[in-house]
Amino acid sequence: MSVFQHPWLGGVFHDAEAAEIMGPQAQMKRMLRIEAAWSRVLGDIGRVEPRLAAAAALVIEAAEPDIEALREGTARDGLAVPTLVKLLKAGMDEELWPAVHKGLTSQDVIDTELVLALDLVTQLMDKRLALLAGALDDVTARFGAGRMMGRTRMQAAVEITVADRVLAWQRPLLRHRERLTALRGEVLNLQFGGAAGTRDVLGDQGDAAAAALADHLGLANPHAQWHSARGGLAEVASWLSLVSGSLGKMGQDISLMAQQGLDEIEIAGGGSSSAMPHKQNPILAELLVTLARFNATQLAGMHHALVHEQERSGAAWALEWMLLPQMVQATARGLGAAIELTSNIRRMGGPAS
Repeated sequence: MSVFQHPWLGGVFHDAEAAEIMGPQAQMKRMLRIEAAWSRVLGDIGRVEPRLAAAAALVIEAAEPDIEALREGTARDGLAVPTLVKLLKAGMDEELWPAVHKGLTSQDVIDTELVLALDLVTQLMDKRLALLAGALDDVTARFGAGRMMGRTRMQAAVEITVADRVLAWQRPLLRHRERLTALRGEVLNLQFGGAAGTRDVLGDQGDAAAAALADHLGLANPHAQWHSARGGLAEVASWLSLVSGSLGKMGQDISLMAQQGLDEIEIAGGGSSSAMPHKQNPILAELLVTLARFNATQLAGMHHALVHEQERSGAAWALEWMLLPQMVQATARGLGAAIELTSNIRRMGGPAS
């Protein structure tokens, strides 16, 4: 079981907002949204009667697919979508079947669902980066003129101010937030390619159908599919790891500053020890280091997932499902922990000179 969902380890690793976005209930709602939008598209372009398309879309939007049936179907097919389509058809009149999924592929649905999830994820990350920036500004306002020892290679170097130390934490986070805007433009793209990525499943209506589906879902419509061009997702993973790494640097600094005998920082709400009641462990600072190392490890796997053979891969694709949601949860938890940790700083550095 993942530590992000574990019944007690989740107490430190779980992030409720990220878990809700990436969770199976939300994922299924987005898949149904895509299928319903596609039914409407088939009506828009005249492949089925608009009346039937609209009726099918309403049934799909209200569907509550049998999760156990989806589990069994996924075990058989490697994907949930074939069983999902069967369940949707079983829940409506047969005259509506031509308006269900016809012309879509499983990858169209699954990749587009992920993009819709990443839309929400990046909004969440941007909000938290802004909150963390504000919390760090508050630390500078309260303690920025205070003096502390600057250290290079963990040896005393020259005196610096608290503001100098905080600025070293802030600058990378500001760059990550600026990069996020561009990243959203590169990644929030519809996936629609048909069986082999040629969009010819609907004849000369393929491009029109893609444009209509993108419009229904509020996504950009790229000129071509990205079945085997996974660089955008790898960039998302890289961004997540960079954010976590910057938070980890902050956490490492705070852990060192909190050492007994150094005492350059005072933090409310540290963790207790079962054997040494005099200790107050810097749990949140340590967590930032752990999450940074976790995401750095997962990033290598996402780069392995760039290797998609020919027009479509199963192995590399499935690797993304295992890694990217975990990286999202790790980064979200790190940002949440950093906001809490920064807000708990009660003293930092010494008196101003």
